[in-house]
Amino acid sequence: MAKKKVEKPQRIFTKRQLSRWQQQKKRQRIILGVGISTIVAVLAIIGVGWYLGQYQPLHQTAIRVNDTEFNMKYYIEMLKVDSWNQPASYLPYLADDVVKKIERNELMRQGALKLGISVSDDEVKEELKSYNLPNEDIQRDLIHTKLVIDKLLNEHFEQQVPLSAEQVHLMAMLLESEEQVTEVRAKLENSESFTELAEELSLDYFSKINQGDFGWHPEVILNELLGASIVEDVFSAEVGVLSQPIYDEEVSKEVGYWLARVLDRNEEEEEAQIEVMLLGNEAEAQEVISRLEAGEDFATLAKEFSRLEGVEENEGEYEITTGMISPVVDEFVFNPETALKTISEPIRDDTITTEGGYWLIKVIAKDEDRRIDKEDRDLLKSRALEEWVSSLWDDPENEVDDSYLDDEKKSWAIEQAMKG
Repeated sequence: MAKKKVEKPQRIFTKRQLSRWQQQKKRQRIILGVGISTIVAVLAIIGVGWYLGQYQPLHQTAIRVNDTEFNMKYYIEMLKVDSWNQPASYLPYLADDVVKKIERNELMRQGALKLGISVSDDEVKEELKSYNLPNEDIQRDLIHTKLVIDKLLNEHFEQQVPLSAEQVHLMAMLLESEEQVTEVRAKLENSESFTELAEELSLDYFSKINQGDFGWHPEVILNELLGASIVEDVFSAEVGVLSQPIYDEEVSKEVGYWLARVLDRNEEEEEAQIEVMLLGNEAEAQEVISRLEAGEDFATLAKEFSRLEGVEENEGEYEITTGMISPVVDEFVFNPETALKTISEPIRDDTITTEGGYWLIKVIAKDEDRRIDKEDRDLLKSRALEEWVSSLWDDPENEVDDSYLDDEKKSWAIEQAMKG
């Protein structure tokens, strides 16, 4: 037989006990409330700090192109992309270029839309997959820009560039002086090979690697390769006839000639006081030597002929140590056998660049309406694209504003980009 459960008697609190218990509960609630309030306050401080230090700056407008805005986060991400695989010290030099890149890309996108050219999200996704790139804002925009450019070139500017034009087949080499052109002309008239001489002597890279053969080109392409002033002579030249020397004051060539005179030398310290000038060709250097030997002043001639910067102030006089100017100059200056106050012979230097040279050309053939090859048409389309983009910048209807990005914000963006 089961025992009958005996219920415990209900506990009865006295008024004093009840009052004490209620006070304890109240204190616990106060302590708990203060603890929660403290935690909330700390979290709020952290949150406000993060909002003011990170979230708000990242979401501030950095660039606006018409109605499209780009925030600081976008600018920082683009900085990261453009500085990929570059040292962190390179970032400050990219800051302004990245601004222009963002603006340029957006102007192209908006301009292409006005021409009826657009790129779909599916096209962008497909291209991202083909390059194995992440589907992120910056990557999407860069791929979008690439596809817009492709469409502009292949759909719009394809129609703007002619299929044929007047063209010439040109042979040309760049030489350093009129005297050298005369020597080379004599060799060519004596049946020596234009291609072999161009490969050996030409100071223009394109001419040298192509053995002087520029191939068939329309005038606008030759303007890019040679310069407008030279092309005038090309298209007026008689077929099969060697030209006279054609001077080009703007062309750069990788050769120069030094004239040097040692005034004083400390061989132990490898220091020297010298007079030196840099000249554009050997004939010019020989002319200066003749004038010096005739008693003319080195400083006066240096100001007239030398290609070195600062010659107007220092009049060609320098205090140097080894490595300051050029190895070939060091070889003359610090050679113990070089007598003081003696002018050097022209010292050829193939490691420097000087301006000015003489073209020798020969037009092999002309065609008044020859089909333009693909490489030249691609170049013409790219040139047309660049001109169109420039017109977008100049269009008063386009509003481009990057005044939000002052130097302080650019510095902050660079710091964030450096963090990775």
